[in-house]
Amino acid sequence: MVKSTTDKGKWGESVAREYLEKKNYKIISTNWRAERGDIDIIALDKSCLVFVEVKSGYTEKFGPPELRITQGKKRQLFKLASLFLEKMQNAEMKNDSYRFDAVIVDGYPNNFKIRHYENAFYF
Repeated sequence: MVKSTTDKGKWGESVAREYLEKKNYKIISTNWRAERGDIDIIALDKSCLVFVEVKSGYTEKFGPPELRITQGKKRQLFKLASLFLEKMQNAEMKNDSYRFDAVIVDGYPNNFKIRHYENAFYF
């Protein structure tokens, strides 16, 4: 059983990573950190760079996990993605096509559902 919020997040990210790999996404980075926070998963879907926000939850007591991707979180992800793209450009790994996905892992380790929203939000 997943006990803490941190453990729940790590479990959800692990499930999401496995799910994306089964869909033939190439994982570039997990928990990519910058001074403003982190991006859960950065992957390639064919030639498109995908920044993935993962939310996991056991209950809808406070609403579905999707609602925890607030406007503030979206702005933060955009800023982080911009930093990542800037570093990629400096490393000569330029990629002009990118999007933001959300992967929701809803339930418990032995009983969960995954919802994947491609191009979940944009700026």
